[in-house]
Amino acid sequence: MKLRGMTWDHPRGFDPVVAASRQYEAQTGVSITWDKRSLQAFADAPIEKLAADYDFIVLDHPHVGKIADTGALLPLGTELDEASSIGGSAQSYFWKGQCWAFAIDAACQMAAYRHDLAPPLPKTWEAFLAPDAAKFHALTPLLPVDAFDMFMTLVAGRGEENIATKPDYFVSDINGNYALEVLRALYNLGPDAQVDMNPIAVLEALTTSDDFAFSPCLFGYVNYARPGFRDKPVAYFDLPLCDGHPNPRGILGGAGIGVSAKTRHADAAKAFAKWVTSEPVQSGVYLENNGQPANRHTWIAQARNPNVAGFFQGGFHTMDQAWTRPRDIWFLDFVDDVCDIFPSFFRKKIPAETFLNRLNTLYLHHQKGA
Repeated sequence: MKLRGMTWDHPRGFDPVVAASRQYEAQTGVSITWDKRSLQAFADAPIEKLAADYDFIVLDHPHVGKIADTGALLPLGTELDEASSIGGSAQSYFWKGQCWAFAIDAACQMAAYRHDLAPPLPKTWEAFLAPDAAKFHALTPLLPVDAFDMFMTLVAGRGEENIATKPDYFVSDINGNYALEVLRALYNLGPDAQVDMNPIAVLEALTTSDDFAFSPCLFGYVNYARPGFRDKPVAYFDLPLCDGHPNPRGILGGAGIGVSAKTRHADAAKAFAKWVTSEPVQSGVYLENNGQPANRHTWIAQARNPNVAGFFQGGFHTMDQAWTRPRDIWFLDFVDDVCDIFPSFFRKKIPAETFLNRLNTLYLHHQKGA
């Protein structure tokens, strides 16, 4: 039997599923080949189109509302194994009582730093508003989608987690303006190129040069903490806190593996999806081949592994406290429109109040049109 899967184009997304599939074929005789799409396509490409050509799709959880609506993937059950999930990883693929993917990869926004450069590590976001903030030598991924994710994280970090639920506004003025103030401060601390940088680009810069020593908020990649993956590894630590608030509230990332509703081998595909997300596989071949497991037991065990403890231990608390973005169908188009205007906030120095009004106008358009 031959099956096909689609994942995303990074060693963390491609290498572990290929290696795991080889092991699975040796054990079962089921052959699985993998293709990969860009990180942008991972976030944007319609799942229903991919499901026409592949048995498996590795996907981003904000798509589950649309997946459930279109029927692109098969439901995988109604039981949630929270004991094996780090943070909300497993829960993020549940929608309206059904599981639409198994968590295969776990991530959230974390802070990263070069241990050898010994930069000061801020405890609060307010530290970036201080006159001496240049001492952090910070580089921040402010590609529009990352800037918007960080905006929501800063708002949630001040206790406003009911994002995208209010009838008349997206976020409150006080928290929205606070978040924009911090984002502008971070933009001013680094090069303009930050507006074109995603987390991978920032991690590449941190691990291949000494120009920057620290990034306050990016989706963590275990690869860059591994000795030998790049010239200079990074370590991770929990996100800075909003002053007066006790927990970091990073946005949940990661990936799930779903099964196409059009597969001709549903039972075999479900069996592999369950196998590849099991603890022995996640802690074994998956982790050993650039994988970033979603299994909680793997995270706890690897916190004692010196080769990867800089990731699994350093960001564990933030990962466990991570919150899940809205997964309503309309929210994806709203994000696209917000991303179109975010660069102008930085480059055209649009006042925070003006920008927040534009964001709320877009929100009302999409939310009330849903």
